[in-house]
Amino acid sequence: MRRYSEPRRALLAVAAAAAAAICCSAGAHAEQGNMDRALAQLQDARESLHEATPNKGGHKYRAVQLIDKAIAEVREGIRFANQHGGGGR
Repeated sequence: MRRYSEPRRALLAVAAAAAAAICCSAGAHAEQGNMDRALAQLQDARESLHEATPNKGGHKYRAVQLIDKAIAEVREGIRFANQHGGGGR
């Protein structure tokens, strides 16, 4: 039998608990990996626009508005999939 150090055993226990939590909650929400990644990328893009200089002739402002709409649509898509069993990518 393999022997692990105390910190490694603790790490393995935390990993096992996290895996169990993910498995138990999987039935409640469908896996939405691509949608989650798209949401994160949109949020990153929004943050980048906020950090950009303001002299863009109104285009930066309009881009933020469009990203906000896209974020709302992605969230609605995730919510819909979770309510209607639409898992997958």
